[in-house]
Amino acid sequence: MPEKPDALFHPEGAGADGDRFVPTELTRGPWDPNAMHGGAPGALLARAVERFEPGTAAHVARLTIDLLRPVPLAPVEIRARMLRPGKKVQIVEASVIAGETEVVRMTALRLREAELVLPKLPDDDRLEPGPQGGQHYEDTGPLDFGHAVDMSHARGSFETRGPAAVWFRLNVPVVAGEATSPLSRVVAAADFGNGISAPLDWNEGWTFINPDLTVYLHRLPEGEWIGVDAVTWPESRGIAVAEAALHDERGRVGRSVQSLLLDRR
Repeated sequence: MPEKPDALFHPEGAGADGDRFVPTELTRGPWDPNAMHGGAPGALLARAVERFEPGTAAHVARLTIDLLRPVPLAPVEIRARMLRPGKKVQIVEASVIAGETEVVRMTALRLREAELVLPKLPDDDRLEPGPQGGQHYEDTGPLDFGHAVDMSHARGSFETRGPAAVWFRLNVPVVAGEATSPLSRVVAAADFGNGISAPLDWNEGWTFINPDLTVYLHRLPEGEWIGVDAVTWPESRGIAVAEAALHDERGRVGRSVQSLLLDRR
């Protein structure tokens, strides 16, 4: 196996309208050896929307990623803009540009945070076992996004079809030389929901590509491990939806949803 890169992306400096980044082989996805896994540009866009004009409305409560076209393993530019300014509610948009083409777009809803005294609430729903208690998988095969994460199963397995719960931890930074934010970590993990809960077998020629991903967060995760408790509902018309509860070691942090295109290779 070739030497593992030190990050998903290396910064290349400012472009005409935004910042440029060079992807490493760790961004490669499962559907096309020349295209990125959705979690890689998703994590990079999450970095952009939380850094763009930070102010009183800084908590990213919802983000939606539209994967408009395959993202090539080539230098990309990240552009961001404010769609709806405000002190309590903001909407920020960020895009991945490859060449002159927009290939991924993220829309993020940012809300203000306030310290409130709440009545006693039910304990957080926790995903068990913790990330150290499940089964770990060794890195095999050519370098891709799977080599950028550590995985530990809490329920289900890659050998069986259907609902599953897996803990994920990015083991390299999103951008070389930078600490990865909790938001980028959770977005990178959430894109695995359809893969871990697939009701159809990849080895039998099925594909289940997600052209989108929406993540809701009521709080940011603590620590490096993100739990994804996922299920997929397929229909014979070639459409499916994958849904996942997102956790850290303390409890629930949010939810993710993906639309899926079912097909045969």
